[in-house]
Amino acid sequence: MVTLILRQYRLPDGGLKRAGAIIGVLERIFVLTLVLIGEYSSIALIFTAKSIARFEELKSRKFAEYYLIGTLASILCAMLLGILTRCLLGGNDLFG
Repeated sequence: MVTLILRQYRLPDGGLKRAGAIIGVLERIFVLTLVLIGEYSSIALIFTAKSIARFEELKSRKFAEYYLIGTLASILCAMLLGILTRCLLGGNDLFG
């Protein structure tokens, strides 16, 4: 199933069209899911995986700043949506 989905994004050079956008959407889905099930600490795994994948690029200060702002903003938006959803659904124990 994953191969079928990715096939439409494959480029001749082996890369993927809009890979960053796809990663961002998946990141927010994972973060939202983790917040909804109360696994806040697991969000660090997403940040860590992205940082490992971008390790060489993070040596550039400009890229590192861009990366951190984008990743933190993305995670924050997903977390806030998850927290709001939990509150609306009556999640009394918000952080547990």
